[in-house]
Amino acid sequence: MLFSPKTSLKTSIKSSWTILKLIVPIYILADVLFYYDVLKHITFIFKPIVSLLGLPQEAALAIVSGIFLNLYAAIAFAAPIGLSPKEWTILAVFLGICHALLVETEIMKRLGIPRIYSVLLRLIAGLCVGYITSLLPDIWFSTKGAKDLALPLLNQFDSIFSLLQNSIYESLSLSIKIIALVTLLIFFLDFIKSLSTIQRYSKKVNSGFSITVGVVLGITYGAGVLISEYEKGLLSQKDIFYIGTYLMICHAIIEDTLLFVIFGANLWIIIAMRVIFATLLSYLVLKYFKRQST
Repeated sequence: MLFSPKTSLKTSIKSSWTILKLIVPIYILADVLFYYDVLKHITFIFKPIVSLLGLPQEAALAIVSGIFLNLYAAIAFAAPIGLSPKEWTILAVFLGICHALLVETEIMKRLGIPRIYSVLLRLIAGLCVGYITSLLPDIWFSTKGAKDLALPLLNQFDSIFSLLQNSIYESLSLSIKIIALVTLLIFFLDFIKSLSTIQRYSKKVNSGFSITVGVVLGITYGAGVLISEYEKGLLSQKDIFYIGTYLMICHAIIEDTLLFVIFGANLWIIIAMRVIFATLLSYLVLKYFKRQST
């Protein structure tokens, strides 16, 4: 597959439209909910989760939308809250591990990994890693970045009309930032996919290569490299669980991370936490299979 700027441009336009359809209405909805103080009547349900992660209750909708939908929806709900860099980092770590469960769990199922294992692994790992991140010293997190993107307090608007004007402007501004980032990533990742090394090794699966592809390009592409070989019976159950476990904790490390870095999240903490815990958990899976085989 040759690199085609025209194809990448078409993909970026399609992605941009998807981002606009998600972010603008959800962002405006979030502002309206905050303005009328509706969230206090529903966010208490998720209080244990947000409390464990050290996040404000208003972050509950971002967490839920991220778990069931995707990171763009989560960011649209989180942006109006005015989270600190540390809170953005915690949210990035949790949702980086535990997002789009409905779609990505089905991808893992095609690799023979049970749905219950995928869901529980990502939920528990996300909560554990997010909690550990919340315990890190505040001094490790920059105080720059988030303030520039934080919205004014919503109760300062004198009418719902002025609120909506501001919401439309802010949501479009946020969408443009994300679209610019995603477009650059699409061109970059499409170029990587076109490299002869990727094309050559994608036809010959090995654990290290599969993990590398998944970590950089995401679960969908990483799993795609494996599915055909798994269906041929050329991969052991141990290989499947090892690779799958690693990718569920640490995938799309570039795109997912940079989406949150825009708001001041700490790049290195996000990457380090996900890589360390992915390595640890996949190692435990290997130990388990080794013990079962003896």
